[in-house]
Amino acid sequence: MKKTLQEIADYVGGRIEGDSSVVIEGLDNIEGAGAHDLTFAVEPHIEEAKHTKVVADMLPPGITGFPKTSLIVDDPRASFARLLELFTPKLAIPVGVSDEAYIGSGVTLGKDIRIMPFACVDDHAVIGDRATLYPHTYIGQYAEIGEDTVVYSSATVREHCRVGKRCVIHSSAVIGSDGFGFTTKDGIHTKVPQVGNVVLEDDVEVGAHDGIDRAAMGSTVIGKGTKIDNLVHVGHNCKIGPNCLIVAQTGISGSTTVGHNVTFGGQVGTVGHIKIGANSVYAARSGIIGDMPEGVFCAGFPVQSHTEWLRMQAAMKHLPEMAKKLKQMEKKLAAYEKA
Repeated sequence: MKKTLQEIADYVGGRIEGDSSVVIEGLDNIEGAGAHDLTFAVEPHIEEAKHTKVVADMLPPGITGFPKTSLIVDDPRASFARLLELFTPKLAIPVGVSDEAYIGSGVTLGKDIRIMPFACVDDHAVIGDRATLYPHTYIGQYAEIGEDTVVYSSATVREHCRVGKRCVIHSSAVIGSDGFGFTTKDGIHTKVPQVGNVVLEDDVEVGAHDGIDRAAMGSTVIGKGTKIDNLVHVGHNCKIGPNCLIVAQTGISGSTTVGHNVTFGGQVGTVGHIKIGANSVYAARSGIIGDMPEGVFCAGFPVQSHTEWLRMQAAMKHLPEMAKKLKQMEKKLAAYEKA
């Protein structure tokens, strides 16, 4: 695809400083962009962008003295994301149900759906308009898939689970695996039936190899607009609020309630049966062991204020030196007591 910089500016609502007739043939990051590509830069990468091969850069307002043609937009990251969709060829997936897919009895199929070979839609499931099921997906009995949702290869949506509109479920994710519930007597573990379901509200994205457990009773809920990275586990009966971000290898134990706009960094872990307040950020590898208030930025195990955690990490670097000085003081004190 080729477009002039002026055409791109019209598309993203930006203004040009320099040559508007420049022809753009592709998009790339600063490190990989070639002479005919467009890239974007924000602080602290503005200086680096001055020395790339590209003929034009997308920049935020307020940058002065930039030596190349610039496309000025309010949010370069968001505008660049729109351009990635424009420049990336759309996948050609024919509308219809493959003859090699399995469709059970009593299934409801919406308009303009795409069900590819070897997908399995079990009895009484509902597939909404314009949904796409890739090969080897399994949609369980009485499960519901909302409009414009995409389920990628080898993903599973088990029985009675409900997936909202415009959701994305990546490969090998399991929606509705059994919650981890057992009773133990005389050293023998007996499974507690998990008869609830999982509800993904609209615009949820679930990463590859995620496991979201069904509730023992009731529903495990992932709120509208929440985005979940790969290799995440959400335990049974959790309630995750809207617009959360959950980064890879995080584990949220059962019956945890999370408010809206909470970000969990990679490998965060929680105990179960706690409440985590809204509008909060937990740095990577935080260990959350109790209820947390709203509006906090925390880190460490056990979790604490991020500022306090940074102070503690800085102090730990001096522990060997402090230990050495302490031993010296103990020797002097012992010698003084003998005198």
